[in-house]
Amino acid sequence: MSFDLGERLKTVRQMYGLSQRELAKRAGVTNGLISLIEQNRTSPSVGSLKKVLDGLPISMSDFFAPDLPLQSQVFFKATELVDLTEGEVSYRQVGNDLRGRSVQMLHERYQPGADTGRTPLSHQGEECGVVVRGRIELTVGGKKKLLGPGDAYYFDSRLPHRFRNVGDEDCELVSACSPPSF
Repeated sequence: MSFDLGERLKTVRQMYGLSQRELAKRAGVTNGLISLIEQNRTSPSVGSLKKVLDGLPISMSDFFAPDLPLQSQVFFKATELVDLTEGEVSYRQVGNDLRGRSVQMLHERYQPGADTGRTPLSHQGEECGVVVRGRIELTVGGKKKLLGPGDAYYFDSRLPHRFRNVGDEDCELVSACSPPSF
């Protein structure tokens, strides 16, 4: 069984949702060259192929590997979120494996009276989020603010911070932390 370079390029290009024209533009080559390669009507030099692959998020070694690298999951049903905690404070994470990821996305729920603890949190990175439902009291570096639906925050996570639901209904947030901290 021989390696079909043209078919592999076409498969990878389509996997990333690119037209021949878009790949050519990103790679700085003509779309005629992309077409010729995909039809196996030309055999590109290593340098030409490298230039084409530079227009894709794939290395030369991954391109020639027997199996294409798996694409990370893109869409998640509510039932696929990963429960990190249970109880008065619930963190549900988007994605199971965050290795190599630079952002951690969470769906957070705080029951009435729940908080992240008397001792403020502090860690490397940045956090931001939007209140979806309810109210949350957020303390960051000595500043305190009561946030409601649609209100948002963004801060340096090295600053001591605490989340506390002071309302009488559940509070839901959608938040992001970079780098992942759980």
